[in-house]
Amino acid sequence: MDFELKGKKAIVSAGGSGIGRSIVDEFINQGVSVSTCDIDAGLIEEIQIKYPEIHAEVVDVGDEKTVKEFCLKSIDALGGVDCLVNNAGVAGPTLPIEEIGSEDWANCLNICLNSQFYFIKSCLKYLRKSSSPSIVNLSSAAGQYGFALRTPYASAKWGVIGLTKSLSIELGKDKIRVNAILPGLVAGDRQNNVLRNKAQRLGKSFSEVEEEAFSFTSIKEYVDAQDIANQVMYLASDAGMHVSGQAIAIDCDTKMLL
Repeated sequence: MDFELKGKKAIVSAGGSGIGRSIVDEFINQGVSVSTCDIDAGLIEEIQIKYPEIHAEVVDVGDEKTVKEFCLKSIDALGGVDCLVNNAGVAGPTLPIEEIGSEDWANCLNICLNSQFYFIKSCLKYLRKSSSPSIVNLSSAAGQYGFALRTPYASAKWGVIGLTKSLSIELGKDKIRVNAILPGLVAGDRQNNVLRNKAQRLGKSFSEVEEEAFSFTSIKEYVDAQDIANQVMYLASDAGMHVSGQAIAIDCDTKMLL
């Protein structure tokens, strides 16, 4: 599908794999100039080999100074920015609250929530110069429901929705659209690891935990990362010009998390 994005400029955090990589690939397919980062140097090298034209760096998104430097270099390389996609995140620990260490708690919130603040703060001045500016924040179904044994992650993802809703009001005067996407069970290694860790913690098999997770969805399938990328394209396009402040679930109609 052509979203008429050719010539636009986008920054995508954590674009080396999974959802982020699908977003980067689709932006490039749509003719968008892209800058991305990842903590994994090998993934950045892979992207640069496939897309020699792309601006890509190894970045720790939990470090505000590093994020600012990356954003400024990206905007200089791209000649501006029209869309910021805050995709970076970590799964965090799978533990009862009393067993979660303060460092693990802080790291999860820093990567999943604080990094979005760092990127937005660094890019906002330049987004205001765009004729069609948008920010897309990745939350999660965990940002809509409680999630036992995944408290840091769920807390951060709820925070992403609060950030999104607040900024959509604050930046409305600048015509900057701010939306959140809430993926459900997304196919891939990260989701498999989450289910595997939960199975181990509960003394269950992987298939038992997977079946239980699907029991809370209307459509018993994994979401594909491309589904998320397609929604990002819409929100970044002029077709989504009047969509802002929304928490958009792409989760096969998930009813709850357990």
